[in-house]
Amino acid sequence: MRGDREFRKVRAHGAVVRDPLFTLRVAEYRPRHGEAWRPRAIVGIVVPKKTLKRAVDRNRARRRVREALRTLPGGLPACRAILMPNPAVLAAPFAQLQAALQRALAKAPGRRGRGGNPGGPGRVPGAVPSSPTPGPTSGEAS
Repeated sequence: MRGDREFRKVRAHGAVVRDPLFTLRVAEYRPRHGEAWRPRAIVGIVVPKKTLKRAVDRNRARRRVREALRTLPGGLPACRAILMPNPAVLAAPFAQLQAALQRALAKAPGRRGRGGNPGGPGRVPGAVPSSPTPGPTSGEAS
């Protein structure tokens, strides 16, 4: 992600998924202004000094998470996300980190159920079902 504006949008509209290894905030994918529609995952990894004091640890956490995301089986869903690793991410085995990321991304709400029409496509809430209109049948004369 680029710029404070994109991070603010995800913070404001994203759903939070917490795990012992990290906190993930996920928002629906929307292209930037003037950008073509290419659904893809855009992830910002934020490691504050408050969480990990040493720059070496912050960089190592960022690299481990980035590699775990890159090598996830099945890839990443189309979304914008902010991932904030906890100190436990440094000691966790790599397979455990990948499994936690996969679980968190599966829990994250997708395009369904968020805004729009809750009934799904093609259905208008509160609409009266149409019934066949009475008309002349083949046995009646007009």
